[in-house]
Formats: sequence, C-alpha cells, structure tokens
Amino acid sequence: MVAGERLVEVVAVMDRLRSAGGCPWDAKQTHASLMPYLLEEAYEAYEALETGDLAHLREELGDLLLQIVFHARISEEPNDGTAWSIDDVAGDLVDKLTRRHPHVFAGASADDLEGSWEDLKAAEKGRTSVTEGIPLGQPALMLAAKLQRRAAKLGVPSIAYDGVGGELWALVERCTAQGLDPEVELRGVARAFRDRLAVLERGTTPETDEDWRAAFS
Repeated sequence: MVAGERLVEVVAVMDRLRSAGGCPWDAKQTHASLMPYLLEEAYEAYEALETGDLAHLREELGDLLLQIVFHARISEEPNDGTAWSIDDVAGDLVDKLTRRHPHVFAGASADDLEGSWEDLKAAEKGRTSVTEGIPLGQPALMLAAKLQRRAAKLGVPSIAYDGVGGELWALVERCTAQGLDPEVELRGVARAFRDRLAVLERGTTPETDEDWRAAFS
C-alpha cells in the first residue's frame, strides 16, 4: 500500500456522508456549527500526548483529520465563489513547507532555522508586527508566553503589571526564563490534583484544613 492511500478513502467517505442520501446530521453542518468539535478534538489529542497514550493519540488524530476533511468538503460545495477543496488544502501545505525549508529544497544554509522560518513567514504574509498571527483565542498562559517570546526578540524588557493578572504574567515570565511551558506546568499540577482528589473520594474524608493539605502533599 502506498503511504497516504487510505486518505483518498477518507475523502470518499465524507463525500458520501455529505451527499444526497447520506447522513442528515453531516449534511446540515456548517463551518460555524463544527467549530466546537475542532477545539474539542484538538484538546483530546493534546490529552493523549500528556498521558503518553499513543493508541489513543492515533484515534484522536483521526478525529482531527475528520474535521479537516469535513471543512474542506463544505467549502467545495457551491457558495459565494470562494470554493476550495481538500486538494487545495494539501497543495497549499506542500507549497508552504517547500518555501519555508529552503535549506532542504533550495540548497540554503541550515543556520538559525527558527529565525529563518519566522522571517519567511512574515515576508510571505506581509506582516508588519511581531504580534500579527498570534491567535488570541488560545489559552491565556499560552498567549502570554507567546507574546513574551515575541517581545524578547525585539529586546523589550520585562514589564510589570498590577493585580492578580500581573502576578500571573510574571509567573509566565519565570517559566519562560527557565525554559518551561507554563501551560504544561499548570496542567501537570491540575492533573495531579485531580488524580489525588479522585483517590480521596474513595477513602476517608479529611476533617481539617491541615488534614486536607497533608492529603495533597
């Protein structure tokens, strides 16, 4: 079997589900109605990586692929003249990867790969600010870390802010300085708390604050 051969089957199955005589639920979906599922599947794939469950990751990546194929199928249908297909998505990706890896496809130097990638991306998208292209909808810790990394490239010094938000901002800076991902660090603590809480639910409930703290230590 040729690598990627079954991807053609995925496209064919989606076409069948979306066409007349297919699945009524699939047929009525829109880009907007599918938005929650795209996020949900991404988070489930992320969780599979957190737990190291590669079998589950395989399943969740399939669910993510479904979302990609679903959106492409919707856009392929008659609309406002901006129709595009899964082949357009794949073609754009191939072109982008080729452009952004000149050290592989065009004999360029492999020095400073991260900087070259960012420069090429900024040039092709016509960006005039380091803040462009940063999705504001991502989790707040990830957003803060991304903004701080972009600012550091400009030589912007550490900025202090008042209030609890400012304290969180400073903690993100501490994580970045130590080479840590604040989102990963907090999620790790939250997962440990969740697991311990589940164990305690099945045992004797601590009676005092001191007992609770000891139970979670």
